[in-house]
Amino acid sequence: MELCNRAPTTTTFISCSILAFIMKLYRSGKVKDVYEANDRSLEFVYTDRISVFDKMIPNDIPFKGETLCRTSVFWFQILRDMGVKSHFQEFIPPNRVRVRKVDVIPDYSKLNNETTNYLIPLEFIMRHYVAGSMHRKLQKGKVRPEDLGFPAGKEVPYGAELPDPYFEMTTKLEEIDRPVTEKEALEISGLTKDELENIRNTIERIDRRISKEVERRDLIHVDGKKEFGFDSRRRLILVDSFGTADEDRFWDSDMYAKGEFVELSKESVRKYYKDSGYYEKLMTARERGEDMEIPPLPDNVVKETSHLYITVFERITGETFREQ
Repeated sequence: MELCNRAPTTTTFISCSILAFIMKLYRSGKVKDVYEANDRSLEFVYTDRISVFDKMIPNDIPFKGETLCRTSVFWFQILRDMGVKSHFQEFIPPNRVRVRKVDVIPDYSKLNNETTNYLIPLEFIMRHYVAGSMHRKLQKGKVRPEDLGFPAGKEVPYGAELPDPYFEMTTKLEEIDRPVTEKEALEISGLTKDELENIRNTIERIDRRISKEVERRDLIHVDGKKEFGFDSRRRLILVDSFGTADEDRFWDSDMYAKGEFVELSKESVRKYYKDSGYYEKLMTARERGEDMEIPPLPDNVVKETSHLYITVFERITGETFREQ
């Protein structure tokens, strides 16, 4: 099991072995391994694993874990300045963070508006530009221009800035994420309407700060997803990571002004699989109730992707990444 993302020196081997020995594996996700640090805290280990379309790609991306971890810490510190609560407690270089533990309860029937200290089983997506799946839905007529705040019948091009942020939700704890309506989101999450509205307002506030930060380094924040939970007093807290190349989409603002959309996110990996024809075959297989293994990335794409993660980290945070 991968625990560190550095070259396997004696020091890192020993530290990783100690970590595995003294802490119990709580959960292994697509990109993070989660350990129980104590009764009230978890440790997230950001690995170099990568996934798209709910599939684990059989390649590691060098330095991906460290860049995501350090980007997450950057945003958690900004949340503290904003007075927004999160589960973040401590950064443990190079690729670990200690966080407050909340319960993961996959049985929706056990959640109600009095449940405390739990992960809300939803992902919340806020879109600011027409991109990705939103553009595909427009093309297929599943979303109308007026649903996005444009005049009815208007032809909305890829990359258009939305008149207002567009809010979506998907499931979080099911095998494959699926979109949910507001009605279903309330039914499965234990949220009240007021709590859901608070989440939306909180995300809008955070996204305004993200845009302000990255604009300084010529980036556009296109969209992103976030996760939340409640603490022991049912106060809202942001959990997991956000504002990274995995959770969010960024464009180069200079290229955008020229009409080009340079993807500075994991979207570039998705594009590789779409261009190769894999994505279309996967969707066809899923429509038949079947599955399809994902092939590995070529070596040159692995190298390019590693460089992309480092570049995005530097442009988001303004810090310099030094490979060790």
